Amino acid sequence: MFQLTTSSNAGAATAPASAAIRERAVPLVRAMVAASVRLYRDGLAHSLGAAMQVVAQTGDAPDTLDQASRLAPDVIVLDVSLDGALPLVRSLYEAVPAVRVVAFAVDDAAEQQVLACAEAGVAGWIGRDATAAEIVDAALRAARGELLCSARTAALLTQRLAALARERLAPAPAPAAQLTPREAEIGELLCRGHSNKHIARALGLQLATVKNHVHNILEKLEVSSRGEAGALLRGSPLGV
Repeated sequence: MFQLTTSSNAGAATAPASAAIRERAVPLVRAMVAASVRLYRDGLAHSLGAAMQVVAQTGDAPDTLDQASRLAPDVIVLDVSLDGALPLVRSLYEAVPAVRVVAFAVDDAAEQQVLACAEAGVAGWIGRDATAAEIVDAALRAARGELLCSARTAALLTQRLAALARERLAPAPAPAAQLTPREAEIGELLCRGHSNKHIARALGLQLATVKNHVHNILEKLEVSSRGEAGALLRGSPLGV
């Protein structure tokens, strides 16, 4: 479905026809509304209908996924209080990759909810106090590939990105850091090539206890032999 827009002016009669009247077909954004409360659905559908085509209204997650898969809307305005809202977002992107989901009634003060929305992939956040006009604007922006959120939400997202970057760039812990003090002690003797019997005598341990510790060391270091474990703990390439 297309929305026809025209432009003209008082002097159009004296200007060339192509310049006086310009018509172009603008694709009308196709939207869905998903909310468990019918009053919300009807009100949002009415407001959105002034700027886009509302193709469906749904009240639960299964129906939303079914209707979205069948109708392939451009935007879905989703009440985050709907049961299973965030898992639904992930399912929607799998079923209709091009869709954009705008979450409304988001509590900006609830950091975990904001971050959960971001991780689910929502394309816009609208707080509990948003007006109908703001929700319509968010839906239109999402359809254009733009992200609309509050300043607080933007700050939370920036902080989360910075934290993820620090985690990604942090150096991996040394292999010995994964071992308990006793395992590190036994690992040091492994590096010197001592047998289990020698390690047991040196540390005053039962042979079975040493064998258990060696087994745990191999598992933690993800190697299959004593030689590989010793080489890794010395900081050498495996097998050297």
